[in-house]
Parts: sequence; structure tokens; C-alpha cells
Amino acid sequence: MTIGLMLTLAALAVVDSTSFGTLVIPIYLLLASGRSRVTRLLIYLGTIAVFYFLVGVALMLGLSAAMETFGDALHSRPAYWVQLVLGVGLFLLSFRFDPKSRAKRGKPEHRFEPRLGGPRVMVLLGLTAGVLEVATMVPYLAAIGIMTTSGLAAGQWLPLLAGYVLIMILPPLALMGLRGIAGAWLEPRLERLRAWLTKHSASMVSWALAIVGFLLARDAVVYLFFQPG
Repeated sequence: MTIGLMLTLAALAVVDSTSFGTLVIPIYLLLASGRSRVTRLLIYLGTIAVFYFLVGVALMLGLSAAMETFGDALHSRPAYWVQLVLGVGLFLLSFRFDPKSRAKRGKPEHRFEPRLGGPRVMVLLGLTAGVLEVATMVPYLAAIGIMTTSGLAAGQWLPLLAGYVLIMILPPLALMGLRGIAGAWLEPRLERLRAWLTKHSASMVSWALAIVGFLLARDAVVYLFFQPG
């Protein structure tokens, strides 16, 4: 386990922390009226964290089994060429989600208003957000792939995965703490932040694809052109 690996995973986790499910919905819950909003937010974030951790464990175990069977092939030069093409492809794909491009294609702005309720509703909301987003959260899937190809033992990737999930939910937890301290001063700023995040969700997807594409392409380039032999 290297510092470079941990920094790469941390960068991917930061990108994931700005997704609709990990930031926009929590801000909406934080701005909702009622005494139980903090409880609702904690239940929602806990559900999201547990969901992604369990999905990550399942993917790691499945990919680890594949690595035992196809490990040599996955570390070959052809495999890294495929990774390079994939990275460049994701980077180019990011331009298709640019807001200006979406406007030219006549794409409407998507808005989501989550339904509030008790603990059961918050758990269901967290699971729904996780299921809907997990297949499109490219940084998370890339992090799983990087940890798998790094050949880490379970005692190494389990805490890395837990730390990754924790970073994903840190921003709303920090905002909840600030809101408790700042009170009414922070309220209108959170409202503006929620509106801005909703408006620029397409841009965040574009940036996520671009960053992941760059990281995958960089890793492949290092192996193909700068590794001896």
C-alpha cells in the first residue's frame, strides 16, 4: 500500500462525495422543517454508508476471485492498453455531459424532491438513492478496481474501503455541525448551495467522468511507457 494509492482513493472519494445522493439529498434533508431533521439525515447517511460499504465488499471479493484466475492477463500490456482506451474514452465522454451541450440537445433540467418521513422512509430513500446511483458512480467503481488490481489483502482494503465511504459522507456531516453552530446565518447559504448543486448536477457528472478517465489513463501510461521491461 503506497501513499500514491491512498491519495488516488481519497481524490475519488471526494468526487463521489459531491454526487446527488451523497450531497444534494442530505442538504435537502438538512433544510427540511421539523425537529427530527437531524435524525432523518443521520439515518439516511448511515444507510448510504452501509450500502456502499457492503457493495464494495461484494465487488472486492468477486473481483479478487477474478484476479486469482486472470491476474496475469489483467496485468499484461494488452490489458493496460484497454485501460488506456477506457480512460481516454471516459474523458471524452465527460464532454457530452457539459451543460452547454445538454442545452443544445434540448435536455430538460432534472429536479428531485425526496419524500420525507420516519426512519423507515429514510432507510428506503437511502437504499433507493444507492441502487440508482451505484452503477453510475464511476469514481467508486474505479476505486474498487484500483484496490483489486493493487493486490491488497483483506486486512488492507477493508479499512481503505471504510475510509472511502466515510469521506463520501463527510461533507453533509460537516454542514450539519456548522448548521448547529452558525444557526440562521448558514440557512440561506445552504439553500443557495442546494439550488446550485441541483442546477449544476450535469457539470458534476462531467467532472467525475473526466477525473476518473484521467486517473485510469495516467495509471496505464505509467505502466506502458515508464515501467522498465
